[in-house]
Amino acid sequence: MRPTVRRWLSNVLLAALFVVLSVVPGATQDAYPSRLVKIVLPNAAGSTTDILARLIADQLSRKWGKPVIVENVPGGGMSIGSTQVFRAAPDGYTLFLCPPSPLTIMKLLYRDLPFEPSQFTPIALLVRVPNALAVRKDLPAANVKELIDYAKANPGKVTFGSQGAGSTSHLSANLIDLLAGTEMVHVPYRGAVPALNAVMAGQIDFFFDTVTTSVPQHRAGNVRIIAVGSTERSEMVPEAPPVAETLPGFRSVTWFAMAGPPGMPAELAKKINQDINESLARPETKERLQKLSLEPMPGTPADAAKFFVEETELWGRVIREKHITVQ
Repeated sequence: MRPTVRRWLSNVLLAALFVVLSVVPGATQDAYPSRLVKIVLPNAAGSTTDILARLIADQLSRKWGKPVIVENVPGGGMSIGSTQVFRAAPDGYTLFLCPPSPLTIMKLLYRDLPFEPSQFTPIALLVRVPNALAVRKDLPAANVKELIDYAKANPGKVTFGSQGAGSTSHLSANLIDLLAGTEMVHVPYRGAVPALNAVMAGQIDFFFDTVTTSVPQHRAGNVRIIAVGSTERSEMVPEAPPVAETLPGFRSVTWFAMAGPPGMPAELAKKINQDINESLARPETKERLQKLSLEPMPGTPADAAKFFVEETELWGRVIREKHITVQ
């Protein structure tokens, strides 16, 4: 074959190959994931967020056949890890797993955040755990109505604990104030354990805690759970009715979600979402979650986006109308 003919055939074959690759979607790209995936947490190791992230990372690694690692980036009130993900490439190789604050509450309390929560790409709601209204064992209130009546009869004297201004427990008690017309006194602590211990010691009147840690103390008779923050009863403490039965519109749950950097393609977010939902539905995963008192929240990226907006609106109202600020 003459060199000119050989070159001509080579050029034709290359042109044909280019046409084929250009009309086959994704033909020039590796299937996702083709390498290591990193899940960034804005919390320290050992937290519920950390345990959940490692469980999901293990399940996704098995499904994808690629390593999925967890990177803890604590500090800055969760803003350091949040900012790292916000500035990452939206290619699916850096994911964000977090509790509510970075996606909803932080933007309502802090100015000049180095990231914009609403621009994260919603991927999936993961799990939730109801918050419990745990009161000191000798508080003269057996239910939410009696707590409200007691607070109105003793204005400025009923106290509640929290992990700090702007925390879910702080906002939850303020939501009761807002809906019931009460004025209760906030006592901040350095974490949930000291706040719960203060209720057990009778130093404060109540604390919104997760059912995971408060139910054992309730069963032991150290505190009394008179209601839960979810809109339905919790399997962990079925005798406690929802606060919403007395105060319609009340909701207080701790939840965890996954998001991606701004600009992540919708199809990529959808794929990760489907793989997460499949992982959460596996019997071994459900068993692990049940032991942690975590309830799966299956849904689509659109469901996650809608939920983020609803939570932002709920707590935004409380922060505005109760004039909540952070020091």
